[in-house]
Amino acid sequence: MSRPWIVDDALWAVIEPLLPKWPERSPGPRPVDDRRCLQGILFVLYTGITWQQLPLELGFGSGQTCWRRLGRWQEAGVLDQLHRILLAELNAAGKIDWTRACVDASHVKAKKGGEATGPSPVDRGKTGSKHHLICDGNGTPLKVITTAANVNDVTRNLALVDGIPPVAGRVGHPRKRPDALLGDKGYDSDTNRRELRKRRILPVISRKGSPNIEGLGKLRYVVEQTLALLHQFKRLAVRWERRLDLHNALVSLASGLICWRRLKHRTP
Repeated sequence: MSRPWIVDDALWAVIEPLLPKWPERSPGPRPVDDRRCLQGILFVLYTGITWQQLPLELGFGSGQTCWRRLGRWQEAGVLDQLHRILLAELNAAGKIDWTRACVDASHVKAKKGGEATGPSPVDRGKTGSKHHLICDGNGTPLKVITTAANVNDVTRNLALVDGIPPVAGRVGHPRKRPDALLGDKGYDSDTNRRELRKRRILPVISRKGSPNIEGLGKLRYVVEQTLALLHQFKRLAVRWERRLDLHNALVSLASGLICWRRLKHRTP
């Protein structure tokens, strides 16, 4: 039986140094081991169960313990750091394609509402959120932004581009700009094109009312594939967290895991 929530030694060696240390002497019972808590968080992320349903017999601690630990790590920036480190390792291995980046977005239901939720135009106005994604030419996630479901894709285009973290791993300054940006007609905006050119990025975006740029779909399929990979984590396919910071923490963790799989030549 596959147990993807089990953290192997190699991944733990990357994550452990990033975690905030507990005081050597603190009142109360000894906290649950960080590695076990992480496995509990991954169990919820992969299976989509509620925090309250996390089985105590697995030894990961209670759902509340894992939930609180996730919030603590998010506040310390641990999961974003993990994502950046794995991006740097991919870059060092020559596995990030900077010749182009692709943008797209996908709707998810938001069962409990909360920040960055709104009426979904594709789900009869029910409450939902939207994941805006930018990935490299190989489909590696570079940045994800969560918004309300009724936010137009084009309004987050530049935020995605500017949100790409500086990626080290090669000689010289860390890189954070692709050579070109590919988008569908939802990103058609002369203002955006102008701003992209200021950033020395070539906009390759079809115009509304005109035929699609020939061959663009074959180059952009990777972003749709990456959105599908992101939503294979069942806790992200439907948004249950009312708190946006906790939802974003799970998104960052999932992005890091996709990078880890690519780094280890695994099928995502």
